[in-house]
Amino acid sequence: MTTKFSRRRHLQGAAVAAASALLPFSAGAQVPASGPAARFAIGQDDFLLDGKPVQIRCGEMHFARVPREYWTHRLQAIKAMGLNTVCAYLFWNYHEWREGQYDWRGQRDAAEFCRLAQQAGLWVILRPGPYACAEWEMGGLPWWLLKQPGDAFLRTRDEAYVQPARRWLREVGRVLAPMQATQGGPILMVQVENEYGFFGEDLDYMRAMRQALLEARFDVPLFQCNPTNAVVKSHIPELFSAANFGSDPATGFKELAKVQRGPLMCGEYYSGWFDTWGAPHRRGSADKAVADIQAMLKANGSFSLYMAHGGTTFGLWGGCDRPFRPDTTSYDYDAPIGEAGWTGDKFKAYRDGIAPLLPAGDQLPDAPARMPVITIPPFALQETAAVMANLPPRTIGDVSPKPIEQYDISRGLVAYRVTLPAGPPGTLAAAKVRDLAWVFVDGKQVGTMDTRHRRFKVALAARSKPVTVDILLYTIARVNFGVEIHDRKGLHGPVTFTPKDGAGPAQAVENWAIRAIDFDADGTLPPLQWKRSRAQGPAFWRGGFDAAQTGDTFLDMAGWGQGIVWINGRCLGRYWSIGPTQTMYLPGPWIKRGRNEVVVLDLTGPRSARIAGLAMPVLDRLRPELDLARPPSTARLQLDGVVPVHAAEFAPGPATQDVMFAAPASGRQFCLESLNAFDGKRYAAVAEIALLDQAGKPLNQSSWTIAYASSEEARKEDGSALNAINGQNTDYWHTAYSGAAASLPHPHRIIIDLGKAVEVAGLRYVPRQGTAEVTGRIKQYRIYIGDQLVTGN
Repeated sequence: MTTKFSRRRHLQGAAVAAASALLPFSAGAQVPASGPAARFAIGQDDFLLDGKPVQIRCGEMHFARVPREYWTHRLQAIKAMGLNTVCAYLFWNYHEWREGQYDWRGQRDAAEFCRLAQQAGLWVILRPGPYACAEWEMGGLPWWLLKQPGDAFLRTRDEAYVQPARRWLREVGRVLAPMQATQGGPILMVQVENEYGFFGEDLDYMRAMRQALLEARFDVPLFQCNPTNAVVKSHIPELFSAANFGSDPATGFKELAKVQRGPLMCGEYYSGWFDTWGAPHRRGSADKAVADIQAMLKANGSFSLYMAHGGTTFGLWGGCDRPFRPDTTSYDYDAPIGEAGWTGDKFKAYRDGIAPLLPAGDQLPDAPARMPVITIPPFALQETAAVMANLPPRTIGDVSPKPIEQYDISRGLVAYRVTLPAGPPGTLAAAKVRDLAWVFVDGKQVGTMDTRHRRFKVALAARSKPVTVDILLYTIARVNFGVEIHDRKGLHGPVTFTPKDGAGPAQAVENWAIRAIDFDADGTLPPLQWKRSRAQGPAFWRGGFDAAQTGDTFLDMAGWGQGIVWINGRCLGRYWSIGPTQTMYLPGPWIKRGRNEVVVLDLTGPRSARIAGLAMPVLDRLRPELDLARPPSTARLQLDGVVPVHAAEFAPGPATQDVMFAAPASGRQFCLESLNAFDGKRYAAVAEIALLDQAGKPLNQSSWTIAYASSEEARKEDGSALNAINGQNTDYWHTAYSGAAASLPHPHRIIIDLGKAVEVAGLRYVPRQGTAEVTGRIKQYRIYIGDQLVTGN
C-alpha cells in the first residue's frame, strides 16, 4: 500500500522512521548550536530538515551504560565515525524502580545527555518504550508490574499495564518534551514501543501507546521499528515504519516499500551481537557491515547502527535471553567503539567506508583520544561476611513460597528456611526456581537448583531427627524478550518431599520463614558484619588497593566463582567465571586517589581471593568446567519406530516459512530432522523454530527447553541450539564445524521438550539469515512429535 503524509501531520507526531538508533541527517545540515527551532518531516522520498532532504546516519548509545563523566567523549567518537545522530533508549525501570518514584538525577539525567549530544553536533532519536528490550532487566519494564496476576498482560491493553505505562510516558514528556527540535532541542523523532511485531498482533495497542506520547506533548514525528519479516503485519498508517536487520538491506527496504511511500530507513543495523554467560563471545564482520551501509546510503536510505557504542551494563541491570540465558555485564557488542570507548580498526573501517558518501563539504572531526588506562597490582580480599549470617532480621512467614514480587522484594538474595521431620531418603522439589539456589541441610550444602536446566529438585538423605533446610536463592536477571518477560523470581511453591523408591506419597513441605537482601535500584550494599577470616560458601569479601593516579582498568575476576562486585560502594556489576567475559571494566572516574574499597559477593567460593587491574579486557575465554550446575550430557535418541508427522522440502532463501501438517499431532517433544542442506554441505542451521496451533498462531514456549541436538558449534561462534528458540532471527543453531563433531554428516536433529504434552498443527521456520552463501539452510526435512523422543536428560 502507499500512504502519503503531510509535513503538518508528521509534526503532530503521526510518523517517523527509525528504530534502535536512528536519526543522523546527511544532506550537510548542521545541528543548531544555540537551539533555534527546527522542522523535521517525512517527505515522499526523503527526510526533510527545514525543508531540505537529509539522510540519517545514526548510532545507538545508551547513557545508562556509559559513565556520565564519559558521555561527551563517546558522543564525540560517534560524530567522528561519520554519524550525525545518536539514538538513545530510556529504560522505564531505571527511572521508576519503585512505583511512583521517578529519578532523573546524576547518571539518569537524560536531559543533560541530550544537551551534550547537541553540543557534540548530533541530533537525538529518543526511544522511551515503555518496552525497550536491549538486553536490559525485563526489557526496561519495572519489576513491580509483576505484583499483578497473570502471564499475558504486559505489552497489552490490559489496564494493569496501560495505566502505569501512560503515567511513565507523561513523566517522560514532562522531562524531555522541552528538548524536542521544535523547541530548539536535539530530539528529532520519538519511537513508539519497540519491535512489537516480534511480540503481538494487537495494532490498537500500538495506537494506544502512540496516543500516550501525543498526550505527553511530543510533537516531533513518531515512528515504529520491526524486524524485516514483521514490517508488513505490524504497520499502521499513523506511524512511519523502519526495518531492523543485520544483513540484506535490499529485502528490508523492499518490505518497507510495501507499506508506505517515503524514505527508506534501517532502524537497527547490527554491528555485532550481545554475549550471554557460558556462550562464545560474538563478533560482527566490519567488511560486511561497511558494504551494507554503503549500499543503503547509495540507495538514498538511512540507517542506525545498533550498537555504535555498547558500553557496560553496570549495576544489576543485565537482561536475559530466553528461555534463560543471562547476558554478560560487558555490553561491548563488538561495536566499532569498544566497551571502554576505544576506537580501533573496526571504527576506522566504518569511518573510512562512510566518509566518501558524506554530503559535499562535510568534514569528519578526529576521533577523541583514549582515556588513560592504569594497571593495579594483585591485592587480596581478606575480610568476609557470610551471607546466611548477615540476613536482615525482617522475616516473612508463609505456608508455601510465592514469587518474591508478592512479598515486595525486587531482586537479590532470598533465604528460605523450613523444618523437615525425620524420615527416609527422598527428593525435595519445588514447582519452579528463578534463578539459582543452593540447598543446605543443617548448614551443609547438599545440592543446587538451576532454572537454566529446569533442575528444581535435589536428593536428600535419610534423617534420624528433624533437620533445618535452608535454600539460598540468587536472582540473576529477568528475561527481556517475548512473553517470558512475565518473569517472576524466587522459589515457587508448592514444595514437596517424595520418599525414595515409592516408600510413601509426596508430602507438602510447609511453613517457611523467608528473609531477603533486596538490592535497590543502585544495587546498594546492605550492612555487613565483617570478620578477618576465610568464609566457606556464599559470602561477601572485602579488600582494597591504593591508587597513585586514576584511569580505566579491567578487574581480573578469573579466580572467583559467581557474584557481584562493588567499588567504593558503587555496584560495578555481575561476574561469572564460566565466561566468556573474565574481566570487569572499571572506569577511571570511579577510582579515587589513595585507598579504594572493593567488595565481592561470591556465591560458590573463590579459587583465589585476589584481584588485579589489567590494561586489556578478556571478553572471549570460556570456562565450562567451572559451571557447577551444568548437567551431564546423557541424551539418547528414541526415534526407532516413530513415524514422521510431516516430511517435505523448505523453500530456498531467508524468508520465514509456515508449514501446516496434514493433521495435528500431540506430544511433549518435537523433533526437526535435517536430511540435507541447500549448499550441499554437511551442516544444518536454524534461526528460529515456532510451533503453530490449528489457527496458525504460535504456541506459548515459556516452558520449552532443548532436549537434544546432534551437535552445536561452540568454539568459533555461538551455534547453541538454544538460539533456535530464543526469538531472535539474527542468531542461530549451527551444527559443529570445528572439533570432533565437525565430521558428522546429515541427518541432524534438534529436539525440543515442550514442558507438557500439547497439540501441534504446524511449524514456523526461520532459516539462517544472510546471503545465499551462508551454510546450513535446511532443504529436505522430517518432523517427529511424541512423548519421549529422547531419554537420559
